[in-house]
Amino acid sequence: MKNRRNRLKIWKSRLGWYGLPSLGLAIAIVATIRFSLLEPDPPANPEDVCEIFREHPVWYDYASSSRERWGTPIATQLAFVYYESSFRSHARPPRTKLFGFIPWARPTSAYGYAQALDPAWGEYLEANGDGLSVVRTNMKHALDFVGWYNHLTNRHVGVPLTSPEKLYLAYHEGRTGYQRQSYLAKPAVMALAERVQNRAFRYHRQLQNCEEEFQCWRFYQFWPFCGDW
Repeated sequence: MKNRRNRLKIWKSRLGWYGLPSLGLAIAIVATIRFSLLEPDPPANPEDVCEIFREHPVWYDYASSSRERWGTPIATQLAFVYYESSFRSHARPPRTKLFGFIPWARPTSAYGYAQALDPAWGEYLEANGDGLSVVRTNMKHALDFVGWYNHLTNRHVGVPLTSPEKLYLAYHEGRTGYQRQSYLAKPAVMALAERVQNRAFRYHRQLQNCEEEFQCWRFYQFWPFCGDW
């Protein structure tokens, strides 16, 4: 009986030393799988928004929900992501080099599909619910962030949601920078904003020919009741 109690104490001690760390490791592995490994690869044909949504049909749902909530057109949302991250879930700015060859700090905190900076992402979480499941590497949250940011740009600065070029300038420079016209001293940024607009308009034309197929793609969605879903 005494030996049995001693063995029980030993196992309790081992559980205290190894159990919690093992549990923490398991949680970390699950979180890594959930938020990293399961994110889809970039679309095979990012030049065609119809092919993007055929490969990742749930992305249409995310973009549609963001449009309904915040007003930014689907094509504009996807054009932002194209130029911000090339549809790579864990995109970051490349590290700078110390002495020209040693990998050093990154120039900004931009991260994820929408390349949201830490301060802007923190504001988004504060305004829309700070949950562990809301991450920049998830397309649903990235598109909602783009819509939310553009909504504030429209409300506070007056930039129309139908102007992808001006929206992107405010997105890249910040709303204060946009109002100060900081982009005028940055020809590369202005050229990039023009490319964003051209792609948004191209995506919009493409989407007009295929959007219906993504409005009724789930088994419980059927015409004519799913056209606005």
